[in-house]
Amino acid sequence: MVEVQHISLNFGELNYVRQWPDGAVHGHDAAGVVVRAASDGSGPPEGTRVAAGMAPHAWAERVAVSPASLGTVPEGVDLADAAALGIAGVTAFRVLRKRSVLARDVLITGASGGVGHFAVQLAALAGARVTALVGSPERAAGLRELGADRVLTDLAETGDRFDLVLDTVGGPLVAQAWSSLAEGGTIHLVGYSSGQETTFPPGSLFGFGEPRSIATYGDMTPTGGELTDLLGLMAAGRLSAPVGLRGDWQGVADAVRALFARKVHGKIVLAVA
Repeated sequence: MVEVQHISLNFGELNYVRQWPDGAVHGHDAAGVVVRAASDGSGPPEGTRVAAGMAPHAWAERVAVSPASLGTVPEGVDLADAAALGIAGVTAFRVLRKRSVLARDVLITGASGGVGHFAVQLAALAGARVTALVGSPERAAGLRELGADRVLTDLAETGDRFDLVLDTVGGPLVAQAWSSLAEGGTIHLVGYSSGQETTFPPGSLFGFGEPRSIATYGDMTPTGGELTDLLGLMAAGRLSAPVGLRGDWQGVADAVRALFARKVHGKIVLAVA
């Protein structure tokens, strides 16, 4: 049982909010303190600071969480920052572990969002040449400092070919990214914030050379191992949490509106009081 101190919002889960039954407790990402340890001894002891990722019903004052979905928060890491990891951090981490990106060209679309901020940092740490794509010049702030070699607002600005594309936007951008994909490259689809359809021009899916691929993402396996790794990077000062808006959970309605209006760069973290 975890006493929740901070919750984190994700665009994807809020897109599905109307599919939940009335009265359901929403949310998947949170951070707090263990107030009752697992009876079988499999989880952290009482008093341990923890982060939960992809854990159901996380937007609560207290929540029962499988130990497999928890990461222990090291000293020196703020609980609010730990709450920001969850879905966004683990998604970026899992995609970038699919193949070596050392000295490879990696494109991160929607780089100013939660997944994008983490992906830029993790790709740079792994030795990739990172190109960050954002929707406007205003959303480019800080991405070079996080490790992006280039920041673009239009993929047509470059003629480079990418070995890996982590796409959070969907829509026409996927077809553009496909045309910029190197032989043997992969586009990983982890979101569709644009809400638009993707249409490929005739013949664009045919090609010679090493096969290119498009991969979907929907990994719902326990996140504890990845959270522990990511929290370790944060404790070492090698990974920062992209918290663009902090507030109180009583103001969740305003926070959701800001998220969907694209007024937030990075993650939204709300204190539970």
